[in-house]
Amino acid sequence: MDAIKRARRLTWKVLLSNFVAVWLLVIMASVVAFGEGRLQWWRAAPALIALICFTWLCPRIINAALDRRYPTREVVLAGGLAVVAAALGGGEPFGWGFVLVCWLGLATLQVPRRTVYLMAVGTWAVGVGIGVPAVALGVASLGSGMSVGEALVLYMITYAVWCVIMPPSNRMWMWIWSLAVQAHEGREAHTRLALAEERLRFARDLHDLVGHQLSAIAVKTELAVRLSDVDADASKAEMAEVNALTRKALRELRQAVRGYRELDLAAELNSVKGVLEAAGIRCEVHLPYRELPDGVAPVFAYAVREAVTNVLKHSTATFCDISIRFTAQEAELSVRNDGVRRRRAADLGSGLAGMGERLAAVGGKLSAHPTEDGEFILNAVVSLPLGG
Repeated sequence: MDAIKRARRLTWKVLLSNFVAVWLLVIMASVVAFGEGRLQWWRAAPALIALICFTWLCPRIINAALDRRYPTREVVLAGGLAVVAAALGGGEPFGWGFVLVCWLGLATLQVPRRTVYLMAVGTWAVGVGIGVPAVALGVASLGSGMSVGEALVLYMITYAVWCVIMPPSNRMWMWIWSLAVQAHEGREAHTRLALAEERLRFARDLHDLVGHQLSAIAVKTELAVRLSDVDADASKAEMAEVNALTRKALRELRQAVRGYRELDLAAELNSVKGVLEAAGIRCEVHLPYRELPDGVAPVFAYAVREAVTNVLKHSTATFCDISIRFTAQEAELSVRNDGVRRRRAADLGSGLAGMGERLAAVGGKLSAHPTEDGEFILNAVVSLPLGG
């Protein structure tokens, strides 16, 4: 499961936890009412049916909100069911009345701020308007020993607290989800742009390196055809030049493809740094002041790409440190992050296993393991001069 799916599932679970709170409060209020002899089945049964229907509708509202839609029909229907359940159940803010608060938290997910205020005030008024008469009629347990005025103050304060807390809490999670979606879309756009730029670069290189040679070959071939009936020696000389140009073009084409297939370490470091920071992971890169020995940079570029891929896919890191050093005997790449998960140090995954084989082919070795201070470190070491 990729990061965006995990973020969606986490947001969905957090928003759905409101219904767990609703059912717990309703069950507790019903048990207290039953113990006090206030539970009336002719009210409790339809209230329970309304709550079940409300619970069935709310996941649809959450999914629509995560898809950046506002399901007006479902929100209105859920609001009606919440009023019915609260009115029949007694309207206690720590019981059946919490259904109204839960509805408010969902109904305000995709609306402007002014609408949030209006809906919060309306929910507060409905909750107080249902709860206080229930106290006066002896239906509600909360405030049963108080006067109507005292119950009014209690219900006004309690519902006000709920209506102030619930919408911002749920909207904060939706904001976090929106940021995750934007970061994911930005990363995909960056990837597409990088691919497009690389295609343009390769096309430009082919045109610059091979285009001139092919044009010369076309001209000289046409000239050789014209001279074939007039001056055979001149025609042979032109064809010899065509052969030389063809070999030169083929050699330059191979060089261009070889350079295209080999990763550039500097470009790869800039790329992974941008991707990590876009994902909210602070990245620090430490490089030697001298250029790396021949052949080391492409090998380390692949290792950096694989290491950062694992940081993004298999950890919960907040920072990543990439360091490269070398001496006359060896060169070392170190990638360290604080997002280690509990797993066997030998379990490197197929990507890192393949990287270990790549390093072994040039006389190097790879190690990846958690450290004692709760971090995860990957080391790639190659002996110099490079073997293989």
